[in-house]
Amino acid sequence: MKMGWLFQLTIHKRNQGRVSRQVTFAALAVGVIMASWSFSGFLQGQMAPQFWQDLFTDSPLMKVYLPTGSLMLLGCWIGFRVAAGWPKFSDFLISVEAEMTKVSWPSRAELYRASLVVVVVIFLMAVLLFGFDLFWRWLFQLIGVLKS
Repeated sequence: MKMGWLFQLTIHKRNQGRVSRQVTFAALAVGVIMASWSFSGFLQGQMAPQFWQDLFTDSPLMKVYLPTGSLMLLGCWIGFRVAAGWPKFSDFLISVEAEMTKVSWPSRAELYRASLVVVVVIFLMAVLLFGFDLFWRWLFQLIGVLKS
């Protein structure tokens, strides 16, 4: 697999699929930042391997912050390049955004009615299942399968 797109500074089809690319990059960046934060807690919590603790004894800059920052920068760069420069994935995001413009979104009234139907059906199903549970418990207690 060619990895040249990872080291380029250009954006594949720059003006197409901008919103879907930005949202995808933001999601990837949030994941990378959370992983980096967890990694810094790992390094600060004395859970790092002994050779790492011996390597940088009294310098939290070298022991925690430099590896954490490097991981965050590298992860965000890879996330940016995946969302903006990997041609296959960029074309997929462009087509996703094109399809999202074709979606017919419901009005507020339609959304309210549909949500109300879902809530009522869920409530009725819960009542029905509760009734079935009571019936079968009563029947099994009657024939002696369950003890009271």
